[in-house]
Amino acid sequence: MKISNNTILITGGATGIGLGLTERFLKENNKVIICGRRTEVLEEIARKHPSVITKACDLSIAEEREALYKWISEEHKDVNVLINNAGIQNDLPISDDDFYLHVKEEIAINIEAPLHLTSLFLNLASLNTIMNVTSGLAFSPLAKAHAYSATKAFMRSFTLSMRSLLKDKAIDVIEIIPPALNTDLGGKGVHDYAPPVSDFIETIFEQLKEGKKELTFGFSAAMLTAGPEDLQKAFARMNGSN
Repeated sequence: MKISNNTILITGGATGIGLGLTERFLKENNKVIICGRRTEVLEEIARKHPSVITKACDLSIAEEREALYKWISEEHKDVNVLINNAGIQNDLPISDDDFYLHVKEEIAINIEAPLHLTSLFLNLASLNTIMNVTSGLAFSPLAKAHAYSATKAFMRSFTLSMRSLLKDKAIDVIEIIPPALNTDLGGKGVHDYAPPVSDFIETIFEQLKEGKKELTFGFSAAMLTAGPEDLQKAFARMNGSN
């Protein structure tokens, strides 16, 4: 993937890793479009970065995903990079009365949205790169984040298949695999212990420049090359198992 002179759509591009990607791609002379559910957050980013184009969109709703694509295809048909970044994490016990409702929401945003958007955006003649944000938890799950971990494992598997299926179409498929980072994913304060997003972004951009297709940092770098025994140890360590 070339680093500069792209037109990029980043879902969930106003906060966390999405914001880190937005700001870093701006520095590399790219046109950046972001979408998200919270209008006030998008407006804040637009004030801070006037060149960023924003679009309010609830990606959990199929009709809004279709409306997003229609708007892109009519107003920004030069989009050549789709970054499926938006994601949510709900850490509810399986016994909770609202467990299923929250899991449905995670599946809608973490799986259905990127699959649907990928299907739609493949119709853009300009598209040459798809980037999917997964997680180090795709390799070894965090039990309390059961559904989130499972959605990321699904997306890693799907991304591997996409890379194989789209190679003849000259579409780069890149997986961004973050570890836990200091964001509000899962709730404010949950990841205060973790490394800053800025360190992660700088590392993966170096890997992008090297032409790598799987971009890792810290824990996720270790997980990418881990064998079965290492993965079992990681699971035990994260979940307090013996």
